[in-house]
Amino acid sequence: MQELKQSVRKLLEDNILRFWIEKMTDHEHGGFYGQMTGDGHIIKEAVKGGILNARLLWTFSCAYRVLGKQEYLDAASRAYNYFIDHFIDHEYGGVYWSVDYQGTPIDTKKQFYAIGFAVYGMSEYVRATGSREALDIALQLYDCIEEHSFDHENNGYIEASTREWGEMADMRLSAKDENYPKSQNTHLHIIEPYANLYRCLKEIQASETCNYVPTLGAVLPVTVSVPQETILQVEASLRNIIHIFTDKILNPETHHLDLFFDMDWKRMSIDESYGHDIECSWLLHEAALVLGDPYVLEKVEPIVRMVAKASEKGLNSDGSMSYEWKADGGLDTDRHWWVQAENVVGWMNLYQHFGDQEALEHALRCYDYIQNYLVDHKDGEWYWSCDIEGKPNQKDDKAGFWKCPYHNGRMCLELIERNF
Repeated sequence: MQELKQSVRKLLEDNILRFWIEKMTDHEHGGFYGQMTGDGHIIKEAVKGGILNARLLWTFSCAYRVLGKQEYLDAASRAYNYFIDHFIDHEYGGVYWSVDYQGTPIDTKKQFYAIGFAVYGMSEYVRATGSREALDIALQLYDCIEEHSFDHENNGYIEASTREWGEMADMRLSAKDENYPKSQNTHLHIIEPYANLYRCLKEIQASETCNYVPTLGAVLPVTVSVPQETILQVEASLRNIIHIFTDKILNPETHHLDLFFDMDWKRMSIDESYGHDIECSWLLHEAALVLGDPYVLEKVEPIVRMVAKASEKGLNSDGSMSYEWKADGGLDTDRHWWVQAENVVGWMNLYQHFGDQEALEHALRCYDYIQNYLVDHKDGEWYWSCDIEGKPNQKDDKAGFWKCPYHNGRMCLELIERNF
C-alpha cells in the first residue's frame, strides 16, 4: 500500500494540483480561469461557475491540511477570497450560480447543490486554517439550505430557487437532468458538506475540552468556539439526511439509488447511475462514521455494501466503470473521469472497513486504467473521458464549469489519508 500511496501523491501533486496552479490561475481578474478546452486552449473570458470555484476551495484546502505546503495554502486562500468577494450574495444570502470573467454575477439563481459545495469548501478551509470568518460563512450557508431548501412537510431538500428564494419553474441542475423538485444528486452533495461541517464542529469542540497544542493538519485552535446548540442542529440535519438515503432514495428492490423524485418522494426515473451509486456508497458510510452513532452505523453498513454491489453492473473488463444506463439510451460506454475516481475510492472504502479483497482488486484495476488512459501525462490533469477503446475525449473540457480537481484530487487525498 505504501507504493500505491506514493504513486497517488505524485499523481496529485505533479499532475493535478500543479496544472491548476500553473495553468489555470487568473492573475489578471483573480481566482481561476473558467475554462480550458479539451485540446488545451484557455478561454480567459469564460464564465466562472460557483461549483468549480467551491470545489477548488475544497481541493486546495484539503491538500494544504494533508500535505502542509505553502503553495496549496496560497491557492486555497486565492479561491476563498475570490469566492467570498464574487460568489456570495451579500444581499439575499446564498451563492450565485455563475459570474463573468471579471467577477460580475450572471446567473443569480440559488441552486442548493452549489450552496452545498460552498459549505463543503468553507468547512474544509476552516479545518485547514482555523478561519473564524470561513466558519461563520459555512454556518450561514448551512442556514440558507435549511431555511429555503428543506421540505418540512415531506422531508428532504428541493433543487433550486430564485435569487430572492422564490419558486422556480425549471429547477434542473443541468440540461441533461430531469425537471423534478428533488434529486439523488443534490441530496448526495448536501450529505457530503453536512458530514464535513459536523466533523469540523466536532474538531472544534474537542479542542476546547482537552489540553490541545495546535499542529498543522490537526483540529482547530482553541480560540474558535461554537455554541453547543449549533453543533446539535447540524448533527440532527446530518442524521436526518442519512435516513433520507436509507429510507427514501435507496431503491429496496434494485439496491440502486434512484435519481429523481416529486415532492412526496414518488420515484420519477428508472435510469441507473453506477457512478453515483459507488460514490454514494462511501459518502453515506463516511457520514455515518462522522455521526458516530453505532445504531445508525449498524443500519448503514449493510446498505453501503449493497449499493456498491449494485454498482458492479457498470464495471467493465478493462477495469473502468461506465457512468450510467438510461432507459431511453442504454449504457453510456464512455469512461468518464469522475466516475473512475469515485470507483477507486468506493472499492478502497470497502477494502479498508470490511476487508473485501475483491473490492481491492476492483480499485487497483481502475487505478491502472486511470494511469494508462485518463491521465494526460504530458500536459497535466485528466481527460474528460475515454471511449470504449481507450481513446481520450479532447472535445469536452480539460477544465471548466463541471471539470475540476475535486473528484480526482479527492481520490488521491482519500487514499493518502486512509489507513490501509
